[in-house]
Amino acid sequence: MGRPLYQQIQHDILRQIQSGQLVPGSMVPTEKELAEKYGVSQITTKNAIKGLVDEGLLIRYRGKGTFVRHADDSQSQKAHADSALDVKTIALILPSMKTKIDQRLLDSLEKHSAEAGYELLLRITRESPEEEARAIDRFRERGVDGYIVFPVEQESYNETILRLFLDREPLVLVDRFLKEIKTYSVSSDNIGGVKEAISALLEKGHRRIAYLTPEITNTATDERARGYELAFTEHQLLIDKSLWCTLPLETIASGKGKEQIRQFLLSQQDLTAIFAVNAELARYAYQLLHQENAYRGTKPELIAFDESELEQVTYIRQQIDEIGRLTIELLSEQLRGQYKPRREVVPVQLVSHS
Repeated sequence: MGRPLYQQIQHDILRQIQSGQLVPGSMVPTEKELAEKYGVSQITTKNAIKGLVDEGLLIRYRGKGTFVRHADDSQSQKAHADSALDVKTIALILPSMKTKIDQRLLDSLEKHSAEAGYELLLRITRESPEEEARAIDRFRERGVDGYIVFPVEQESYNETILRLFLDREPLVLVDRFLKEIKTYSVSSDNIGGVKEAISALLEKGHRRIAYLTPEITNTATDERARGYELAFTEHQLLIDKSLWCTLPLETIASGKGKEQIRQFLLSQQDLTAIFAVNAELARYAYQLLHQENAYRGTKPELIAFDESELEQVTYIRQQIDEIGRLTIELLSEQLRGQYKPRREVVPVQLVSHS
């Protein structure tokens, strides 16, 4: 039988070193370049490079690349390089930094990464699937040790995320997860939180409860919608979907979300309560309810998922620091060589304005 693919790659690199094609101090091709050359996955080329690094033939410098080691490297240089290699580098890819929730999540992940001895590299995709894909590819070229990805809003996940999963790269998804694919993820209890909030409204006698949501394109918005439906079902009440105001992602991104909600409120003058799936939509609704002629009926009670910093608005509080802690814990497990993919669901709390 022929030798394994990663050993074939190692053999070729060794041959180039022996022939002088790769001299001490010269940079070897990246894992991506080797994968394309040999028609293999990057996990195979990563294992090939790692084996030569472990043998002391190659040396890897974070952010620079992998090089042929000088034979006369001093022990102090080798110790310094080995020490640098022990520092795990984690790629953190977030869709935005617009809200306090985004900022708190970044703060938590940075804190727990530092406590674990990891170096965190950040990329903000600004809700662009193309930028998300580019960020993952660039981090793979740099040879980072693990990935934390908060996927952008879209109907399907990037193929680059799926490739990370298929290649068994250390990966944790935050807030969202892959349906029908078992991978590591951490998210809040979206179903339970919304069900509790809607149930509280129903038990107060509300029946005309509007539901403000972006179009349902991911597991988070899907679960929150299910929480609304479950509350009505468990109270043996019919669900009136005409009370749902679903905003296309393009409408929100273009700044026209508030106007669509205004048109919706003008068409529904008998609402007794409104549930907003996120703080941004809650702020739009609050401003409109307090704006002359935007809503002529009795002002409905407003509840939001996430704190909106609005007076007299009950909200669902997420445990952001616990999400950050669990994310780093699951990533550390994979970096230690364990692989038991699972989803961690963090409880939420309904906080009354009173």
